[in-house]
Amino acid sequence: MTLITRIDTSFITDYFQSLQDRICQALAEADGRGDFREDLWERPGGGGGRSRVIQDGAVIEKGGVMFSAVHGEASEATLRQLNLTVSAEFFATGVSIVLHPRNPMMPIIHMNVRYFEMSTGHNWFGGGIDLTPHYVVEDDARWFHQQLKAVCDRHNPEYYPKFKVWAEDYFFLPHRNETRGVGGIFFDYLKPSAETPKEDLFDFVQDVGNAFAPIYTHFMDKNRDLPYGEREKHWQLLRRGRYVEFNLVWDRGTKFGLETNGRTESILMSMPPQANWIYDYMPKPDSAEAHTLALLKKGVNWV
Repeated sequence: MTLITRIDTSFITDYFQSLQDRICQALAEADGRGDFREDLWERPGGGGGRSRVIQDGAVIEKGGVMFSAVHGEASEATLRQLNLTVSAEFFATGVSIVLHPRNPMMPIIHMNVRYFEMSTGHNWFGGGIDLTPHYVVEDDARWFHQQLKAVCDRHNPEYYPKFKVWAEDYFFLPHRNETRGVGGIFFDYLKPSAETPKEDLFDFVQDVGNAFAPIYTHFMDKNRDLPYGEREKHWQLLRRGRYVEFNLVWDRGTKFGLETNGRTESILMSMPPQANWIYDYMPKPDSAEAHTLALLKKGVNWV
């Protein structure tokens, strides 16, 4: 496959590998106890990746920072999704992160930045960052969205309002009528154009990726020692259950990984170490748990 700009697949892949390195170093330093185990893997159909997982850290109970660069014949499902009627080859690379903290007063966080290219000549970027607090703290949610808005505004003032709504629509559990958390930004199919060349899109994706470590280490420093008890741990396990439901039922990335014969352990890295489901659970009225549920909805203006 030949690209018409200097931003070729090797250039993008090298950036994503370096991003994985820098994020792992920042998280390990902030955690203070945990370290990342690395597994190198190959995909039978072409390509492979580096899976880095941290477990039983002082702050992060389980998390992963995953890099992959895979290629091969596109599956029938992928071709249908792209409205292609002829067979084609694909190349996909990116970094995907999910972190499950030990303290229920710390939020879960997810980031994905990726690049996809088809032998048909189509290519695009996607990604985003979203925050899933077990307990929604409104000041923390506002700060988080302010950081993302600042990243977006450096590139296009239309990005943040558009990508915020996209995140609300994407990270939504229709069967629960809840957003997964307080949202963030989500974007996909950002294709080069005369108005926005590939270099500009890649600059934006890099800015999103580089924002991750400062954002989450801020929450690690701020919330890691907040007190909690059995009630908060019980609620944390229930909210983790919601996280599992979304990732297994609705997440396109999980489905793409499984459909393209990706490494199962890496794809399901996003699962928490423990989760609970209780039949028809209802939080007490006017409780912190009820307050959180009331904010898990679309259309909250955080900034």
